[in-house]
Amino acid sequence: MKFTSEQRFDDGVLEREFTLGDIPGILWTPASAPAPLILAGHPGGLQKMYPRLSARARHSVAQGYAVATIELPGCGDRPRSAAAEEARADLRRAVQAGEPVGDDIVDRLVLPLVDQAVPEWQAALDALLALPEICGPVGYSGGVIAVGTRLAVVEPRISAALLFAGSFVPRSIVEEARQVTIPLLVLLQWDDEGNDRQQALDLFDAFGSKEKTLHANMGGHTGVPWFEGDDGNRFFDRHLR
Repeated sequence: MKFTSEQRFDDGVLEREFTLGDIPGILWTPASAPAPLILAGHPGGLQKMYPRLSARARHSVAQGYAVATIELPGCGDRPRSAAAEEARADLRRAVQAGEPVGDDIVDRLVLPLVDQAVPEWQAALDALLALPEICGPVGYSGGVIAVGTRLAVVEPRISAALLFAGSFVPRSIVEEARQVTIPLLVLLQWDDEGNDRQQALDLFDAFGSKEKTLHANMGGHTGVPWFEGDDGNRFFDRHLR
């Protein structure tokens, strides 16, 4: 991990950009250290997502957490995958035509992303937990929900996850969800124009966690109510403190 820039905000939050090999990322830390860590997932495009990611991160840092994120494979300045671009084009054509999105398209688009992104998140976690200002336990917050689900299955250092339902989920990931046992909070936008609501509900039902909570709010993909940030912090306070 190599830090490439830093800035400290008036509220004491330190924001540092870093690279992990060729993967860019951002780390936000509070003035007090060491702090429990939250990994902030997102749908890709770190610079495009920065305003929303920064707001989410600083809200959590104000409660004493460190927050880190990395760029997804094939997004931002990272190399594109021809197969993923083809699957994405097929997805757009199906959605624009009002047709069901077939399992084949979802598998081609999502499964290679999960297979590559999850080991990258684990490598980032290795590097982050080696920093003196960060300690366990660790939480995961955000999307892509298939990535978060796989991480919850294979990464024992993650103690709780706040998952954003808002992306397509392969059937094989729904089966993997039965192996998830950590506490979960799932956010669902009821009118999300790009999400299959029933698929999100089926995934929630499949999770094997004894403690799992679903918050469903009216509105589109980017209309998550502000108070969910406070509820998310309370969720992590219960499980990371």
